[in-house]
Amino acid sequence: MEKAVRSRASFKLPASVYRYRYWLALLVVVGLWALLRSGTATASFPETWNFHLRQPLDQFRSWVIGHRNTHWLFLWFFDPLSSGIDWSIRRIEDTLLWLPWPLTLFGAALLGHKLGGWKLALISGLSLFLMGMMNLWSESLQTLALMVVAVLISLTLGIPLGIWAARSDRMDAMLRPLLDAMQTMPAFVYLIPVLLFFGIARVPSVIATVIYALPPVIRLTNLGIRQVSKATIEAARSFGATSRQILFDVQIPLAIPTIMAGVNQTIMMALGIVVIAALIGAGGLGREVLVGLQRLQVGKAFQAGFAIVLMAVMLDRLSYALTKADVAQRRSRNYEQDDWAWLKQKFPPLLRRHAYLILTVLLVLTTLFWQFYVNDLRSFPAALQVSIAPPVDAGVRWMRDHLYEFGNSGLGTGAFSDFLTISILSPLRDLFTTDLPWPVVTLLLALIAASASGWKLGVFTIVGMMSMGFLGMWNESMDTLSQVIVAVLLSIMIAIPVGILAAKSDRFEMLLRPMLDFLQTIPPFVYLVPVIMLFNIGRVPGVIASVLYALPPGIRLTNLGIRRVKKETLEAAIAFGTTPWQMLTKVELPLALPSIMMGINQTVMMVLAMVIIAGLVGGGGLGLEAVIGLAKNQTGRGFEAGLAIVIMAMILDRMTQGWAQQWQYEERT
Repeated sequence: MEKAVRSRASFKLPASVYRYRYWLALLVVVGLWALLRSGTATASFPETWNFHLRQPLDQFRSWVIGHRNTHWLFLWFFDPLSSGIDWSIRRIEDTLLWLPWPLTLFGAALLGHKLGGWKLALISGLSLFLMGMMNLWSESLQTLALMVVAVLISLTLGIPLGIWAARSDRMDAMLRPLLDAMQTMPAFVYLIPVLLFFGIARVPSVIATVIYALPPVIRLTNLGIRQVSKATIEAARSFGATSRQILFDVQIPLAIPTIMAGVNQTIMMALGIVVIAALIGAGGLGREVLVGLQRLQVGKAFQAGFAIVLMAVMLDRLSYALTKADVAQRRSRNYEQDDWAWLKQKFPPLLRRHAYLILTVLLVLTTLFWQFYVNDLRSFPAALQVSIAPPVDAGVRWMRDHLYEFGNSGLGTGAFSDFLTISILSPLRDLFTTDLPWPVVTLLLALIAASASGWKLGVFTIVGMMSMGFLGMWNESMDTLSQVIVAVLLSIMIAIPVGILAAKSDRFEMLLRPMLDFLQTIPPFVYLVPVIMLFNIGRVPGVIASVLYALPPGIRLTNLGIRRVKKETLEAAIAFGTTPWQMLTKVELPLALPSIMMGINQTVMMVLAMVIIAGLVGGGGLGLEAVIGLAKNQTGRGFEAGLAIVIMAMILDRMTQGWAQQWQYEERT
C-alpha cells in the first residue's frame, strides 16, 4: 500500500492539478452526462453488445443430458465419485442413527471435556440434548453425517492446495481469483452445474458444500505456512533438514493454530449452506427449515433453524478448542492440576493415565448392554420432547397484528416498508437504470474506485461494469446495486453505534454476544418469513434480511477497533482535558477506522451473499435471475447472473479494502 501511495504521489502533474484530480475527473463525468442527456443516447446498455453467453451454456447442458449414460467422463469419473460419496454419507449416517442416543450424547460431552474442560463438555452435551428434545434427533444426525463428509473432503483438498500455494507464488496467484469467485458466487449458481453432473440427492449437496466451504482452509493454510519466520526455516536448513523435513517437522507444526482456524471456518461455512442444500434433496435439518417456510410454519422452521444454531455452536467451540495453543500443554500437564485431580488421586497411576479411554470403554459397554438387554435407545424418548414451534408461531402472529401498523396512526413496519420502497429504493434504481446513461454510471464508479485504491482498480471497475452489460445483466445489476447500497448504509447506521456502545460497556457486550452468534449462525431463510409478514413481499424484506445477516461483522469489528486503541493514547488525551465526545470523535474513531472499514468490507460481502434470497421474496435483480435459472433449469441464465454478482462483489470488495489500507497507511505515517 505504501508503494502504491508513493507511486501516485510521484506522478508528474502540477501540484494544483494533482490536488484536485478527482474533482476534475468528476467534472468530466458530469460533462459527459450532460452531453449524453442532450443527445440520443439511452441509459440502458446497448442490447446489441450482449455476448449471449447463455446460449452455448444451454447447449452444453443439453449435450450433458444426452450423453450422461454413455460418455466415459460420467461412466468412469462422475458416477464412481458420486457412488463413493453417497456410500460414505450412508455409512456415517447409519452408524450415527444406530448408536444409542445416550452414547452419542455423553461421547460428545467427553470429547468436549477432553478439549476444553467442563464448560465445553456442558455445551456439547446440552446442544445435542436440545436437538433431541425438539424432536429433531434423526434430522440432526443426518445433517451431521453430511457435514462430516463435506468437511473431510474440503480438508483433504484444501490443506494440500494451501501448502502448494504457500510454497509457490505462481500457484498462489492462480488460486486467488478462483477462491474469490468460489466465495462470492451464490450457491444457487453453482448448484445448477452440480445438479447437471451429479443428479438430485445428497451427493450434489456435498459437492456444493465443498465448493462453498473450501476457500477458508486453503487461504489459512497458505497464510499459516507463510507466517513461519524465515529465521526458523534457515536454522532448520543449517542443521541439514531437507525440504520435506522442513515442511512436516517445522512449518506445518508451527502453522497448526492457523490451519485449525481454517478448519473452524470451513465447518461454519458448511453449516451455512445446509438449508440451500436442502433444495436439491439433502434432507436433515435443512429440509425441515425449507418445509416449514413453504408451508408458512414459522415455528417449525425456527425450531429447525435453532437446531442448526446449536450444532454450529457445538462444532465451532470444539474446533476452536483445537486451535488453542494450550491444548498440547493440557494433554501433557500433570494430572494433579486438571479438572479431575481430586478424583484421579484416588486411583492407581495406570488408571489415571488412561482415564478418558477407560471412561469411554465403560460408557460404550454400559450403553450397549442397555441397548440390547433392557431397552432400545436408538430413538430419543418422546417423554423428553418439547416443541417450541407453538410459542414462536404465536409471537409471529402477534407481531404481524400489532407491529404492521400501530392502531390507526399510519406508523409501523408497513409504513416503513412503503417509505423505503417509494422514497429510497425505487428512485435509486431509476437513477442507475434510466436517469444516468450507462457510461456515466461506469465512469462514476471507476472514479470512486480509483480514489480508493488507484488507477488499476479504476480500470478494473470499468472492465467489470462493461462485462455486466456484455452479459445482458445491466439493468438487473443496477437494481441489485441499489439494494446493496441501501442495505449497507442501514447496516452501518446500526452497526457503528451499537459497536461503540459495546466497546464502552463490558456488560452490554456480554449481553450482545449471544445475539450476534445467533444472527451469524441461524439460516437467513428462518427469519425471512416473519420479515415478509412485517414488511410485505418485495425488495424491502430482502434488504431487511440482508441487514440482519450483515450486522454482526460490522458490530464486532467496530467494537474491536475501539477497544484496541492504546491506553497511553487515551490517557494523553485525557491529560489535555478532552471531553468524552471529543475522545470518541477525535481519537478513538479515527484510530479505529481501519478496523471499522474491514467491518464495512465484510458487511458488503455478506449483503451480496443475501442477494439470491432477496430474489426469492420479490427483490428482483440478479437474485431473481439466478433463482429462475435454477428453478427452470436455465443454466446459462443462472450462470450469467452469478457471474455478474461475482464481478460486483470483487469491485466493491477491492474498493472497501482500498479505503481500509489507506487509513492504515495514514495511521502509520
